[in-house]
Order: sequence, then structure tokens, then C-alpha cells
Amino acid sequence: MISFIRRNDAANAQGLYAIRLRICKDRQRRYFSLKIFTEAEYWNAENECFVILKNIKDKKQKEENEQRKQYNYLLNSYRVQAQEIIDGFRRERIDWTLNQFEEAFLNKSKQGKIKAYMENHVNILRETGHIGNADCHAATSRMLENYDSKFNKRLFSEIDIKYVNGFDIFLQKRGCKGNTRKYYIKTLRSILNKAIQEKEASEKTYPFGKGGFQVTKLEEETEKRYLTVESLNKIKNNSSENPQREYARKLFLLSYYCYGISFIDMAYLTKDNIVKFNGGEYIVYKRHKVQHQKNAKPIKIKITNDIQYLLDSLKEGSPTVDNFIVPIVTISNYTGEKLYNHIRRVRYKKYNDYLADLAKELEITDIKLTTYVSRHTMAMMLQRNDVAREQISQMLGHADMKTTNTYLDSFDTTVIDEAAKVLYSL
Repeated sequence: MISFIRRNDAANAQGLYAIRLRICKDRQRRYFSLKIFTEAEYWNAENECFVILKNIKDKKQKEENEQRKQYNYLLNSYRVQAQEIIDGFRRERIDWTLNQFEEAFLNKSKQGKIKAYMENHVNILRETGHIGNADCHAATSRMLENYDSKFNKRLFSEIDIKYVNGFDIFLQKRGCKGNTRKYYIKTLRSILNKAIQEKEASEKTYPFGKGGFQVTKLEEETEKRYLTVESLNKIKNNSSENPQREYARKLFLLSYYCYGISFIDMAYLTKDNIVKFNGGEYIVYKRHKVQHQKNAKPIKIKITNDIQYLLDSLKEGSPTVDNFIVPIVTISNYTGEKLYNHIRRVRYKKYNDYLADLAKELEITDIKLTTYVSRHTMAMMLQRNDVAREQISQMLGHADMKTTNTYLDSFDTTVIDEAAKVLYSL
């Protein structure tokens, strides 16, 4: 009754064949365009899905393979939608026609269930390496289930302003502060935006925007997360005899000198991120959290003597594995989600524990020493020394600062290198 077939009679200009949804009833059939195309050899007619290759190393083939995985998830979503429409007709004892199915399918926003859509989105994010984003959406889905016992049955049309207001009150009763509530509600907003864009949901009941729930009202002033000059100098000038604390001290300084690079971005750096130009060597990378965004710009960090010393001394104390240049990953051959979890859930926690011990040893009491402090301290020190905010923004890699991106693009590495000298002179 429900099937996917590859069109065999005609290919498009690129030599690709359309994949269509076919619905059969009472010996009649109707085809629906899905705007999905494939090469003949990558379609498995028996299983009605795209062929997924294994153990491929070529970058282009990997990208094409990931695209086919996403298409398979999309086909599964279409199958679920079609089955839900038919099941709905059966529950209502409607002897439906293909015309009735077509009307329901083409207006599938009325049929879509938000939980199923979120689960499918989470799976796609994990399969394509967006592990942090996947965790964020999965956590939001779980919180919505805690709030609403019928969440698994909710249609997109039921997520209106009243529903979101109720969710916000529920979070407040759980003791969630403004920024935590913003985390969950902003994620809910993003999934609704995506569903509307993909015609899975309607704008009619959209709870955000003009006259709707204002996510910005949840923002709280972030507590101070940067060191004083005195505390920073304690870290710069005092080695620790404890190996773990000394490891944490050097990682902290490496992050500080590398424009506040995050812990996870340091962990992912490999020899491929070292590039020679302008008469020197640079670390060139895109921030892990925004690397797939359209406007994400690479950050270029000149490897100074201080940075090279830290890289070398860190490796002497803790040898690196595989192709990594910073000794954070400790197990070889980890990739994908396994690698991300090793960094984010194991190594990250240990690093913060070491930093806490280092703060006690150095008697740093003005702030809790964590991974984020090096980044905030770097930005504050530059600002205190009159470095233009535009340069600081570029050094931080704020790809989502649309109002400044055009101006920031005008700075070349020479200007950034000069700005960075402030870090070593303090």
C-alpha cells in the first residue's frame, strides 16, 4: 500500500532519478513527488532505501554517504506520515480515496506529531556529527515529556502560546533560572521554526514572534567569569609540582593565548589544523559548535614561542594519540559520537576538577576557575587594553554576530597578530 520507488523512465539534467512515494488502494495507485533524487546504483529497490557504504575514507564519498543517510531518515518520516494518515482514516471508519489521501498528505502539517519529528531530528544530528546539538534537543524533548504526559501524541498545532507559557511556569516551579529556561524554550522555538520551514507545521499557531512568547525576557546577567590581573599572573608565574594541576595550568594558558579557544576545540585540534603562511605557522580551525553554520569563519592563531612551548611541554608530560596536537584525548581510534563523549563527558570533567584544585593551590578566590574562564579572561584583558571590540569578536569566532561580520572580515591575520601581542605583555 505504501512504498517508495525509483523512477526509471527519465533522469534529470544531472543524470539522477526521482524517488517517489506510491500509494495503492483498490487496484489504483498515485505517485507523490518528494524532491529526492539518486543515482541508479545507490538505490536498493528491494528494501526501498538508499545504499549506505561502509569503511569509506574519501572526503567527498563520506559527504555523499551522509546525504544518503539523511534521505533514508526523510523517507522513514514520510512513511510514518503516510501510515498515520491511513490509520486516521481507519479509526474514523472512512473508506478513503486517493484524492482524500493526497489532500491529507499535502497538508501534512495538520498530521505532524512534534515528538516523532524531534526524535527524527535528533537521529539525523547524531548521524551527521552534531552531537552537542543532538544532546540539546534530546534533553528538551525529555523535559517536555516531564511537563506534558501526552507529549508523544501532541500535534504541532497544539504547541501554541498557552502551551509555551505553561512550560515556562513548569520550569520555574522546578527551580530553573532564566538562562536554563531560555535553553529549553529556545530549543523548542528552533524545532518549530525548522518544522514550519519544512512544511511539517503551520505558522497559524506559532507561539513566538510578534505578540508571542519573548525568549529574550528570560535572559539573566551572566555572573563574572574572568580573572583579575593578579589572579592571572598567579597562573602565569607559578608552576605546580602536582602533575594534574600543572597539566591544567598549561591547558588554561594555552586556551588563553589561543584567543580563548574552548576545551572541546583544543581537544579536536590535529596536525591538519597547522598551516604555514605569512612567514609563520598558524592554528586554523572552525569552532566545533558552529562549524556547520553557513557564516562560520575559520579562526587563525599565529603559533608564537609561548604557544609552541606549551604545546611541546604538554606533550612531554602527556603524550598525544593519533593525529592530535594537544594531549586531551587519551584513547586511540575514537571517532564520531564516541570521541565526542570521551572529550565532553570524561576529559572535560577531569580538567575542571584539576582547575579547581589548582585554584586552591594558588589561592585564587575571586572566581571559580573553570574551562570558560580562560576565554572570558582573554576577551576582558584585550578590552581593558583598548583593543577594538571588532577584533576581539573575530578572535572569539562569533560567527553569529551578523551586524559585525562584514566589518570583521576586513581584518587580516597581521592585524589580529598585533592585537594578540597584548596577551603576552600583561
